[in-house]
Amino acid sequence: MDFDALTLLIETTAAGSLAEAARRLRVSPMKATRLISALEGELGVRLLHRTTRALSLTEDGLAFLPHAKNLLEERAAALASVQGGGAQPAGLLRVSASLAFGRQVVAPLIVDFMRTWPAVQVDLKLSDTVIDIVAEGIDLAIRIAELRDSDLIARRIADNPRLLVASPAYVEQRGAPVSLPDLERHECLASSAMANWSFSTAQGSRAMKVGGRFTANSIDAIHEACCGGLGIACLSRWDVAADLANGALREIVLDDAAPEPLAIWAVYASRHMVPAKVRFFIDALAERLAPDASTGVG
Repeated sequence: MDFDALTLLIETTAAGSLAEAARRLRVSPMKATRLISALEGELGVRLLHRTTRALSLTEDGLAFLPHAKNLLEERAAALASVQGGGAQPAGLLRVSASLAFGRQVVAPLIVDFMRTWPAVQVDLKLSDTVIDIVAEGIDLAIRIAELRDSDLIARRIADNPRLLVASPAYVEQRGAPVSLPDLERHECLASSAMANWSFSTAQGSRAMKVGGRFTANSIDAIHEACCGGLGIACLSRWDVAADLANGALREIVLDDAAPEPLAIWAVYASRHMVPAKVRFFIDALAERLAPDASTGVG
């Protein structure tokens, strides 16, 4: 059985289109059509309903899909058993991350990673919304948040300290808060989806509702608004390290509280064997985010 065809079938169900699956796997649409046709011919059943507007699995396709996944997992396990730790990264690696973190940290890392491992191809997807990595065919998602329970595997890579920051112009005009209650009298630049900031205090963790005239669903937008003097933001250290160094932003330190840190996680689908391309990339990211690295993390 052609493993390329099995991979294409699985990718097609995730992408919702044979053309998109072919693009992700770097094969021509003609070859993709031939692979699926050959697989259907070998099995003696039709796997996909294909029209000009839609694509879906047939009843036989739905029944065969879990077996296709198992066959690929068993193949990966068999290869790993003979290759051991010497297996090197190769093939297409699909990574997702938030816009700001992806632009500042993940994309530069990918450049170095691809230079080190020429057999690797990378497809990077940046979004500030949490995506379904299984449905989207993502090998690895980098997330900075408290993770909800799921069937996915998550590896904690690094701490993600956060700081209260404001522009010098804002501080000159409005002053700087010195205690947690002072924040209520300031313009706070919060996410549209989350109006609470979490702080560590002597009494324990405290969530505080904040607000201001500007909200956004993008960390990049909040960062720009903060630099522009619209208010105080709670941002990751890696996101503001350069601005603090050049004076574009100032850190605001409260006497009675500090922003609670988050964590940076590598999230990937549950598999019997994690591909070398995923394992090596996670290790490279962990090394890049080590406390003594120059990313401002840790």
